[in-house]
Amino acid sequence: MSRRRFLQKGVAALSAAAAQSWLAGLAAEPRFGVRRLGAPRPFDYARLKGMARTLAAAPYKPSSERLPAAVTRLDWDHWEAIRYREERSLWAGQGLRYQIRFAHLGFSVLKPVRMYAVENGEARQIAYDSEMWDYSHAGIRPGELPASLGFGGFRVFFHTDWVRDCAVFQGASYFRAVDGEMQYGMSQRGLAIDTGLPKPEEFPDFIAFYLERPQKDSSLLTVYGLLDSPSVAGAYRFVITVADTLTMDVDAALYPRKEIERIGIAPGTSMFFVGKNQKGISEDWRPEIHDSDGLQIWNGKGEWLWRPLLNPRVVRVNSFVDDGPRGFGLMQRERSFTAYQDDGVFYEKRPSVWVQPKGSWGKGAVMLVEIPTRDETMDNIVAFWNPAAKPQRGEELLYAYRLYWCRYSPVQSGLATTGATRTGIGGVVGQKRTHFSWRFVVDFFGGDLPLLTEADRVTPVISASRGRIEIVSARPLRPLDGWRAMFDLAPTDPSTEPIDLRLYLSFDGQPLTETWIYQYTPPPPAERRF
Repeated sequence: MSRRRFLQKGVAALSAAAAQSWLAGLAAEPRFGVRRLGAPRPFDYARLKGMARTLAAAPYKPSSERLPAAVTRLDWDHWEAIRYREERSLWAGQGLRYQIRFAHLGFSVLKPVRMYAVENGEARQIAYDSEMWDYSHAGIRPGELPASLGFGGFRVFFHTDWVRDCAVFQGASYFRAVDGEMQYGMSQRGLAIDTGLPKPEEFPDFIAFYLERPQKDSSLLTVYGLLDSPSVAGAYRFVITVADTLTMDVDAALYPRKEIERIGIAPGTSMFFVGKNQKGISEDWRPEIHDSDGLQIWNGKGEWLWRPLLNPRVVRVNSFVDDGPRGFGLMQRERSFTAYQDDGVFYEKRPSVWVQPKGSWGKGAVMLVEIPTRDETMDNIVAFWNPAAKPQRGEELLYAYRLYWCRYSPVQSGLATTGATRTGIGGVVGQKRTHFSWRFVVDFFGGDLPLLTEADRVTPVISASRGRIEIVSARPLRPLDGWRAMFDLAPTDPSTEPIDLRLYLSFDGQPLTETWIYQYTPPPPAERRF
């Protein structure tokens, strides 16, 4: 049956009033872009903050919308098989540098998010429409889905590549982006609450997004988000610039409903399963598996710190106390394919994310939470800023920062940086060992190191919270154009509590390298074989 005959039969079967309404609806159905609901309303960031403040003044109300069985039963393969129709992208056919394509609900994304289009200072809700997607391979009949279903999130596309997205906001308050490698890796979140505490973590949700139409020929995209959770409501503004290093300028206004024990500002979430510093933890054939391999901090005193990540046996929480941090981020420094040998997911291309605070964030700590994992499917690393003062009900907390999705840190210290950390049994090869010790081998690269020779007296400056430091050395690493520091740590008590280590290389009383920091957990005395 032709489409024309189908329409004729359908109209004949309806009453005159119903047919008129139905045909009007078909006429309004867009061939490009999206449908909008309701009348436009004034909108700007100040109004969004007002919405968040109003939300926080009332008791928290979780979403009561029930999804149809056709959506809740979707597994990963069928959810991934849902294809968005490109011609239905927001701003399609308008000659702009950005387009937005919406994510479908299903699998683990089960909380609907409202979407709004913003233009000329006015916002209008975007209507869910099953015609936006192709369900051919997903096992869903569009007629099973209600017109009020809603969205799971959205993806951002830039005019240089209409096939591969460059950012995605989807699930709770999570969002991700790529650098010029176009490879996704770690995620950021709008907010973290009670992460790493001995009680369930709270995951705030972005419940609405406002997508502002960019100016013609502009590479700036502004996205607004309304956040809500039992403990806090918040208003967010993201100004996104797509380039080889993608940046997001973030403004966050938070309104607590109650005192929050531990709040995490600018939280990054990543995965570390196995790396050079942990042998024997994995039976996988690949030598390294991680989205990030270290936490980098530039603290308020101007000190540069590097903390290699670990896959611990138990949950481990570390706080790096600071006043006015200058920057921090979960970084992926290992950029060699041979380190991973994975030609499917390309860990060497995963972006780092550097957080640059705007203004002074005052006293607090960069916190690192490491969670045990048995495979690479779990994000087990979280890093965030935790202010010293606990947020209180009725307060307004304002934070501004820039996120850099990058290959390398956008800020260079001039110091040599840590390139690799390796560990193993201590002692002198060929000589009988008399006691248990653990060796640490740290390679540094860059800075002034290439200018030095073996004749220069480079000094390793090492400290340990417990134990005895032995067999210390530092020498040029000519094959890699760097320097290698080595030392052994001998535990001097039976405790299995972690031991904190610090190391940097010095020449003529001046630091040559960033400060390497590490946390080593000695085995029980019965397992200290040598």
